[in-house]
Amino acid sequence: MKIDRRKVLGLLGLSGAAAGEAVAQPINWYKGPVAFEHGVASGDPGTTYAIFWTRVTPKQQPAGDIEVQLDVAADPDFKTIVASSRTLRAKASADWTVKHDLDGQGLKPATEYFYRFKANGVTSPVGRTRTLPAGKTQDVVLAVTSCSLHPNGYFNAYDAIAKLDRVDAVLHLGDYIYEYGGGPKDYGMNSPVAKARVPEPIHEIVSLADYRARHAQYKTDPALQAAHARAPWIVVWDDHETANDSWIGGAENHDPKTEGDWAARKAAALKAYYEWMPIREAAAGTLPEAAWRDFQFGDVASLLMVETRLTGRTQELDYDVDLPMVDGKPDLAAFTAKWKDPAHRMMGEKQEQWLAGQVGASTKAGTAWQVLGNQVVMARVAPPSLSKTMGQEAFQGLLAKLPDYAKKRVALSDAMSAHDIPSNLDAWDGYPADRQRVYDILTAAQARPIVLAGDSHMFWVNELWNDAGDKRVAVEFGATSVTSPGYGDILPGVPLGEAFVQRNKEVKYAHPSAKGYLLLTLEHGKATGELIAVSTIVDTKYEASVLKRFVVTPASGGGVEALKEG
Repeated sequence: MKIDRRKVLGLLGLSGAAAGEAVAQPINWYKGPVAFEHGVASGDPGTTYAIFWTRVTPKQQPAGDIEVQLDVAADPDFKTIVASSRTLRAKASADWTVKHDLDGQGLKPATEYFYRFKANGVTSPVGRTRTLPAGKTQDVVLAVTSCSLHPNGYFNAYDAIAKLDRVDAVLHLGDYIYEYGGGPKDYGMNSPVAKARVPEPIHEIVSLADYRARHAQYKTDPALQAAHARAPWIVVWDDHETANDSWIGGAENHDPKTEGDWAARKAAALKAYYEWMPIREAAAGTLPEAAWRDFQFGDVASLLMVETRLTGRTQELDYDVDLPMVDGKPDLAAFTAKWKDPAHRMMGEKQEQWLAGQVGASTKAGTAWQVLGNQVVMARVAPPSLSKTMGQEAFQGLLAKLPDYAKKRVALSDAMSAHDIPSNLDAWDGYPADRQRVYDILTAAQARPIVLAGDSHMFWVNELWNDAGDKRVAVEFGATSVTSPGYGDILPGVPLGEAFVQRNKEVKYAHPSAKGYLLLTLEHGKATGELIAVSTIVDTKYEASVLKRFVVTPASGGGVEALKEG
């Protein structure tokens, strides 16, 4: 039976109403014992507002809605309370999460505030948030992160972010949770710490209850709680918040025969995401997938968070299917026709129009930088040639040590490096016509763009050039994962990063195994990206250090100058 997508969204309550809202009529409140087991968070800040989030856990069942109070103060001791919302509602129908959009209640631009929640005589931990600056601004500091696979390691990168002396906002570019189960062969379960971090529920998540439980488990992590309490977060999903390699009509890790209708699963995943994350609810009359939105950091930066999974993306190509062999040789012409087809989309037209409008308005206003908060790597990245980087003798020695499945993949990648085709068809490189449309938008507006990317589990520093190869359009910083394994974990000690740089004009630096986050400092005359690595993810005792530092300067007439290591 075909399920109507809009009816599914309605049944699951995705109507655009906030989870925490002022109460209009008397309610039979739950008055029993409660706890704040999942910390506090803030997000989607503006100059005079922010979203404030928590989850109130009832300790007795059955439990109805819970009355909640939010206090926002100018000091950590709450001696000067600047705003108070006394009757918020943690709804049972929203998994007892409460999310309040505080606007027009005395908050000032570029100001740090402290907040807490109270319910049934219990007080939550205290969080810190910061409103966005307005007008003339000296600088902006952003921590950029992605890809946190719970069983694969401890969230030390989040802990390091929580300990920063200054961070104006945390950008999470997706894969905040993972959908996989906790079986012996499931993703990340071969980690030395997996037994202490078994996914909940232990099976792959499909239903609304499953997605809620997985979000709840993540938010019990002390490092993640600390990072949420440190600063406002600006988030967007990638694929694992629903299912691996998701697109508008399905996902690689979704089998309709055994896991039901994709629209129903997606709606459940998004409902849980909006409940459990400090993100502004979708506007009334719009679908929740349309999560693109903008943030203005004074005259220093316009941050444009794009959505590249669920609103416009067509199904990615597959080399096994879309690169046929003719007389034992790959039919590159047939593949290229599909690969470069303008109908092969990453974004929909509506989002593209929104992006053009935002970029144009930002440059006309004289904003120093246009920053794209984006899920996947945008640079051209052809498969690396390890045989050239290592030498044939060392390369053959590597192959001899690998299991058969890995040997086949590494040998195939090396052979494919002779062709100008993508190493990752799920990234922007798999959608070149759409990427060029984005470049055209940036170039037409004479923007000074910095692209941020997650997903790849690697650090990247890239220069982005147009299709003609005659104009440097932007610089890209790719944030590595918090814990999710990268190529360097699978092939330890192999010079993959060097091989990527040697093979690809646009790749200036790549580190395939480091875990950590990106610290981006934006000023009028330069932007500095610091790749912060943590020393381990299999022990909670770690050290954080700057792996590399790169400086970008704007070019006259739009675009950017060449990267410089600084």
